[in-house]
Parts: sequence; C-alpha cells; structure tokens
Amino acid sequence: MDLYALFESLERTPVAAAIRESVWLFPAVEAVHLLGLALLGGAVLIVDLRLLGAGLTAQPPSQVERAARPWLLAAIATMVMTGVPLALSEAVKLYDKEAYWLKMSALACALVFTFAVRNRLAARDVAGLSAKAVGALSLALWLTVATAGRWIGFS
Repeated sequence: MDLYALFESLERTPVAAAIRESVWLFPAVEAVHLLGLALLGGAVLIVDLRLLGAGLTAQPPSQVERAARPWLLAAIATMVMTGVPLALSEAVKLYDKEAYWLKMSALACALVFTFAVRNRLAARDVAGLSAKAVGALSLALWLTVATAGRWIGFS
C-alpha cells in the first residue's frame, strides 16, 4: 500500500467521518488542541528561557525542568489525542500540504531534541553558551512546529 492509499483509508475511519460530519465536533476538538498548544508553549518556554539565562534565574535549570515536565507531558498527550482525530478527518487534504509534512518533521525533531538533549542538559544544571544554544534551538524547533501547524490552515 502506498502512502496516499494509507491516507485515504485513514480518512474513511469512523472517527474521521464522525468529526467531519459533525457541526460541533471538529471545532470542539480543535479548541482542546489549542489549549494543549498553550500548555505546551508554557512548559517549553519556561525551561528554554531558563536555559537562555532569563526567567526563573533564582532556580537551577534542573528544578525548572522537573517542575515543568508533568505539564509538558500532559500537553504532549493532549496534542496527540486531539491532533490525530483532527488529522484523520482531513487526511487526504493534509497529504498534499507541505506545511503538514514540515510540522510532522519538526515535531519529531523537537520531541527527540527535548527529551534526548534539552532535558538532559537541564538536569545537569549546565550553564553558559551551551545552555543558551540548546535553549535557542529548542525554541526554534517548537516555534517551527507551531508556525507550520498554523500554516496548514492557510496553505
């Protein structure tokens, strides 16, 4: 099965049909998705600002990251639980959108970077140029995810 055929079959699922055919379901799921985005933005921003030397500078990066972690995980879970049904409802349309593929690629990179690099660096209370570079790259990756997600609606 090629990738386009997979997207066609995903769009024919009962969940996709229910969201597409409902007057209120897509906007309701989208609203929760946006709330998850706001939560994600806060959880990412608070740690990245600390790594950049701003924000909660009285606390070590490890403490800020530990405090933000449950919020980050809840936000990611919310985004996945709402994003998948939203994507299913218009899978074929998304297949042809460069912004969708950019968002998914940036999301994969941002998740790997956050958990494999940023959080580990923050846990060691690293400061200086390396912490600033990691904080800046994390912000750039997550902003790419958000911007590309918004771009999907305009492309």
